[in-house]
Amino acid sequence: MQRVYDFLKKCGTYYLATVDGDQPRVRPFGTADIFEGKLYIQTGKSKDVSKQIQNNAKVELCAFDGEKWLRVAGTLVRDDRIEVKAHMLDAYPSLKSMYRAEDDNTEVLYFKDATAVFSSFTTAPETVTF
Repeated sequence: MQRVYDFLKKCGTYYLATVDGDQPRVRPFGTADIFEGKLYIQTGKSKDVSKQIQNNAKVELCAFDGEKWLRVAGTLVRDDRIEVKAHMLDAYPSLKSMYRAEDDNTEVLYFKDATAVFSSFTTAPETVTF
């Protein structure tokens, strides 16, 4: 999981895919955090992406660093604890202008049953599960 986190941090931006009815939806994300041994992302509960995740928690993200790409598929689980929200916001202070750990909109989610695949055109894929 640390390797996945490090790759996401290196890339800065990754793309998260959800399902909206029968339509896939993909959008850029930039948050990744490890808290209590779990990989978390962050969004707002008022956003469509949050509603899509609550309807179907199976997601996939993809990131590319210019040479290798990473795909992570898994199930996202909401964690409403203030401690984990605060940890995420401390890791991304710029978000504090829009979110607070105590508000009802801030949403942090961790990956459960995740499969991460590192790929490139020059090496065999490597799979990590967590």
